[in-house]
Amino acid sequence: MKLLVTGGCGFVGSNFIHYCLKKSKKVEIVNLDAMLDGSKIENLKNIDQNRYKFVKGNICNKKLVSKLVNDVDCVINFAAESHVDRSIVDSSGFVNSNILGVHTILEVLRENKRVKMIQISTDEVFGDIKKGTFYENDRLNPSNPYSATKASAEMLIKSYMRTYDLDITTTRCVNNYGPRQFPEKFIPKIILSALFDKQIPIHGDGKAQRQWIHVADHCSAIWKILQNSSFGHVYNIPGNYEIDNLSLAKKILSLIDKKEDLLTFVTERPGHDTRYAISSKTIKKNLNFSPEIKFSKGIQQTIDWYFENKNWWKREFSSIQNPTPWIK
Repeated sequence: MKLLVTGGCGFVGSNFIHYCLKKSKKVEIVNLDAMLDGSKIENLKNIDQNRYKFVKGNICNKKLVSKLVNDVDCVINFAAESHVDRSIVDSSGFVNSNILGVHTILEVLRENKRVKMIQISTDEVFGDIKKGTFYENDRLNPSNPYSATKASAEMLIKSYMRTYDLDITTTRCVNNYGPRQFPEKFIPKIILSALFDKQIPIHGDGKAQRQWIHVADHCSAIWKILQNSSFGHVYNIPGNYEIDNLSLAKKILSLIDKKEDLLTFVTERPGHDTRYAISSKTIKKNLNFSPEIKFSKGIQQTIDWYFENKNWWKREFSSIQNPTPWIK
């Protein structure tokens, strides 16, 4: 099986490449990555180079994508701009990568219908929910430019599947955590800020709730979809831990023996979602998938990884932007 993984030098994409190459000796991977913010070539050190090839390029480059697609069985699209705060300041890059990039892939697949695709989307396309959980067929109601571009990509995919009979599965996962996550994201920012006794920004009152999943469990879910040929579906990929942002920050500070006075409350970002929650019913029933890594174990492993890999994050962490960049 030969895969084209787009955005494979990013957080989830690189973890997925590691996962696949360890899981099966029969997998070959071509990684197409534009090396924008969040992508690091160091994420893919020490892997089997005989079954892996890196190509620097953008998914909006139709000629390049077409060339690579001709020689694979499935495209797994991780390539995306994903930081909500940056999308509020300037959404143009998000439109380019998350919508136009997906459109380019779909146009190529029109000419290569034997090639399947897995689109990595997000639970944020639903918007927030005060109680209960969202199911796969619930209405999309994105709240910010980032989630709107991901929802737009889903609508494009849905139309191409019907119009051109393409074989595509879309996954919507909750918040990921684990090794190799870019320092601007919430959990690594807490860990690294605390390590240097820097203030940790908490939006609003910190009561916004999120579900969390370890990135290895996310990779396991995608692998199951790939192996079971469950294409043409939409799958929620749920977490196994729900907590509000303030409580999560306090928990991490406790684990690394830092005081809570590092926490500082900043202005709520526009359109901030109060709670994300998705149902696990479909993927559990169809693929027998449930997250296996307990949060207590996963978060400690994540903390240890950042403490042990200073050379990986020190350049990016020093340049992390203003915690409220939408305020002029």
